[in-house]
Amino acid sequence: MNKILWIGVFMLLGSGVANATVFNVEAFANSTSGSGSGFATGISLNTGDYFTASAAVDDLWSAGALPRWSNADGLTGDLFATGSDESGEAAGTLIGKDFGLHNQNGLSLAFGTLVGSISGNFFAIGTSFAGNAIATGELLLWYWDSNNNDNQQSIALTVVTSSSVPEPAALILLAAGLAGLRFSGRKSC
Repeated sequence: MNKILWIGVFMLLGSGVANATVFNVEAFANSTSGSGSGFATGISLNTGDYFTASAAVDDLWSAGALPRWSNADGLTGDLFATGSDESGEAAGTLIGKDFGLHNQNGLSLAFGTLVGSISGNFFAIGTSFAGNAIATGELLLWYWDSNNNDNQQSIALTVVTSSSVPEPAALILLAAGLAGLRFSGRKSC
């Protein structure tokens, strides 16, 4: 097959504009409990749309008194202060530990996990998510918890989506490749 056609096909398949947006999800205001509500991202997804989300593993938030600090993966094990983290505690202080799982909305996750929802369907995001939208609707972001009264701090989450609109260059190369195939088929021996 014509080289130009292949280049156009690959560009067309890989085309799309990536959109990265950073959101600041609050442990108190965006808790799944109490008066919390999901952080409205304004990102509309269709079932099956691919997107990624990531948060720094050293970005911390808290479910209350020590030792309840965690990153977006939640309270899953012992976490010690660095001396310069959001907890304000001296280096080496135990600031987080495993608190078990919280069951809500048909999902069982560690307390403090960063969670997403689309049209009432909840799923774990944590510090790293890459996958397809499980429903059609707006992406909301949550702090997974049963009591938001003493929650504090926030996590910065970067969400990357892409549009499936082909780039003009890919369409031009594809058309040139198809035209080249048409004319190469007319060669006489």
